[in-house]
Formats: sequence, C-alpha cells, structure tokens
Amino acid sequence: MTGRSLFVLGGARSGKSRYAQARAEALAGRHSYIATAQAFDDEMRVRIAQHRDDRDARWQTVEAPLDLVETLGALDAPDAVVLVDCLTLWTSNLLLAERDIGQAAQALAAVIPRFNGHLILVANETGLGIVPENALARRFRDEAGRVNQMVAAAAAEVQILFAGLPMRLK
Repeated sequence: MTGRSLFVLGGARSGKSRYAQARAEALAGRHSYIATAQAFDDEMRVRIAQHRDDRDARWQTVEAPLDLVETLGALDAPDAVVLVDCLTLWTSNLLLAERDIGQAAQALAAVIPRFNGHLILVANETGLGIVPENALARRFRDEAGRVNQMVAAAAAEVQILFAGLPMRLK
C-alpha cells in the first residue's frame, strides 16, 4: 500500500471486495475483517456466508453494523491489517437506525490517518446510476456519496474498480 490506508470503490460485482482482500492478504500482520452487513433475509445470509468462506484461518471476523469507529479503535495496533467491508452497508445501517451519518462519517475520517496499522475500506460507488425515484433512496445515495468523499479525502490511497480492473484515483 502507498500509505497505511486504502479506500476501494466500485459498483456492484466490480471485484472491489476481492481486490481489497488480496491487498490485505499481501500484508504481514494480524488480519481482521470488519463486517458491516446485517442478515435480514436468506439471500443476505448466503452472501455473508460466501464472504466468510472466501477468507482463510488468518482472518478474525468482527461484526460492526453501526459502531465502526469504536471497533476500529479496539483493533488499532501497529501490526493490524483491518479490512472494512463495506461502508455502503454501514451508511445504510446508520440511516435506518436514524443515527447522524455526517457525524459518524467525520469521526471515521478522523480515525483513518491516525490508524496505526494498515486499514482498507470498501464502498460502493452509488452516484453513477439514475436518480432514485423515492426520497429515502435519494437520501441514501446522497449520504453514501458524502461518506465516500470524506473517506477518500482521508485515505492515503484510493482505487476504483471497473469490471475487476483497478484504477488509481489517489
């Protein structure tokens, strides 16, 4: 990694999670995977199980659907290799829990440059599609875009994936 933080963006099925995991596995240290997904239905339970099966025994999985900043604080160490997947689900969770997304995103952005280990964050780029037809979906898209902007500004390196191919943005 160029710095000690990497932000990986991409659309659905762009290869961003696979890319982020490969980058993390290339690093020595204590590997932790922070999962932000919540299994509200069978399809999501299958997706979560697939992601878990893609990781080998070196990975510790920590579930943090809402309290991401606190979880990062607990895992922060010079030998830490932490992969957060994904900020888009975290944003959705905050929205549904009626938390202050701007405040949470500012707290996350403040943690990124101070993190002592290697930190890799994954998010969907939601702003490339059509304008959603309902107010909640538009609010979600806008909030996700603002979170992505704050994280991109704070991260040392930013990559976006298209069709499995990374493009360096920063």
